[in-house]
Amino acid sequence: MMNELTIVHAEMRREEDGSYIGKTIFEVSSHKAAYEITFYSEKGMDWDYSLHYANEPGIEEQFLAVDERIEEDDELFDTLLDAAWDTLPEA
Repeated sequence: MMNELTIVHAEMRREEDGSYIGKTIFEVSSHKAAYEITFYSEKGMDWDYSLHYANEPGIEEQFLAVDERIEEDDELFDTLLDAAWDTLPEA
Protein backbone atom coordinates (compact mmCIF):
# COMPACT_ATOMS: atom_id res chain seq x y z
CA MET A 1 0.00 0.00 0.00
CA MET A 2 2.92 2.34 0.66
CA ASN A 3 3.62 2.84 -3.06
CA GLU A 4 -0.09 3.61 -3.66
CA LEU A 5 -0.17 6.25 -0.91
CA THR A 6 -0.20 10.00 -1.59
CA ILE A 7 -0.18 12.44 1.31
CA VAL A 8 -2.35 15.43 0.47
CA HIS A 9 -2.10 17.49 3.67
CA ALA A 10 -0.74 17.11 7.19
CA GLU A 11 -0.66 19.20 10.33
CA MET A 12 0.16 18.88 14.02
CA ARG A 13 -0.14 21.23 16.95
CA ARG A 14 0.66 21.13 20.63
CA GLU A 15 -2.09 22.16 23.00
CA GLU A 16 -1.66 24.29 26.12
CA ASP A 17 -1.91 21.18 28.30
CA GLY A 18 1.05 19.63 26.46
CA SER A 19 -0.99 17.15 24.42
CA TYR A 20 -0.66 16.79 20.66
CA ILE A 21 -3.39 16.82 18.03
CA GLY A 22 -2.70 16.20 14.38
CA LYS A 23 -4.12 14.92 11.15
CA THR A 24 -2.98 13.59 7.81
CA ILE A 25 -5.15 13.53 4.71
CA PHE A 26 -4.11 10.90 2.21
CA GLU A 27 -5.22 9.07 -0.89
CA VAL A 28 -4.77 5.46 -1.94
CA SER A 29 -4.49 5.30 -5.73
CA SER A 30 -6.97 2.46 -6.23
CA HIS A 31 -9.61 3.89 -3.86
CA LYS A 32 -12.54 6.16 -4.66
CA ALA A 33 -12.28 8.42 -1.59
CA ALA A 34 -9.53 10.25 0.27
CA TYR A 35 -9.01 9.52 3.97
CA GLU A 36 -8.21 11.61 7.01
CA ILE A 37 -6.47 10.11 10.00
CA THR A 38 -6.48 12.16 13.19
CA PHE A 39 -3.93 11.62 15.94
CA TYR A 40 -3.98 12.42 19.65
CA SER A 41 -1.33 11.93 22.31
CA GLU A 42 -1.06 13.26 25.83
CA LYS A 43 2.74 13.37 25.77
CA GLY A 44 3.78 12.58 22.19
CA MET A 45 4.59 8.93 22.93
CA ASP A 46 1.47 6.73 22.81
CA TRP A 47 -0.89 7.71 20.01
CA ASP A 48 -4.62 7.25 19.58
CA TYR A 49 -6.00 7.62 16.08
CA SER A 50 -9.28 7.79 14.25
CA LEU A 51 -9.81 7.23 10.54
CA HIS A 52 -12.47 9.12 8.56
CA TYR A 53 -13.26 9.96 4.98
CA ALA A 54 -11.62 13.29 4.13
CA ASN A 55 -14.46 14.50 1.92
CA GLU A 56 -17.12 12.40 0.27
CA PRO A 57 -17.79 8.88 1.56
CA GLY A 58 -16.27 6.06 -0.42
CA ILE A 59 -16.63 2.31 -0.56
CA GLU A 60 -16.99 0.81 2.92
CA GLU A 61 -14.92 -2.28 2.12
CA GLN A 62 -12.01 -0.07 1.03
CA PHE A 63 -12.32 2.03 4.20
CA LEU A 64 -12.29 -1.07 6.40
CA ALA A 65 -9.28 -2.47 4.52
CA VAL A 66 -7.32 0.78 5.06
CA ASP A 67 -8.27 0.87 8.74
CA GLU A 68 -7.17 -2.74 9.20
CA ARG A 69 -3.91 -2.08 7.38
CA ILE A 70 -3.14 0.94 9.58
CA GLU A 71 -3.84 -1.18 12.65
CA GLU A 72 -1.49 -3.96 11.52
CA ASP A 73 1.25 -2.08 9.61
CA ASP A 74 3.50 -0.03 11.91
CA GLU A 75 5.42 1.40 8.94
CA LEU A 76 2.22 2.74 7.38
CA PHE A 77 1.04 4.20 10.70
CA ASP A 78 4.45 5.82 11.28
CA THR A 79 4.49 7.29 7.76
CA LEU A 80 1.12 8.95 8.34
CA LEU A 81 2.06 10.12 11.84
CA ASP A 82 5.46 11.41 10.72
CA ALA A 83 3.84 13.47 7.96
CA ALA A 84 1.82 15.29 10.64
CA TRP A 85 4.66 15.38 13.18
CA ASP A 86 7.00 17.01 10.67
CA THR A 87 4.68 20.03 10.46
CA LEU A 88 4.84 20.71 14.21
CA PRO A 89 6.18 24.23 14.75
CA GLU A 90 9.42 24.43 16.71
CA ALA A 91 8.82 25.49 20.31
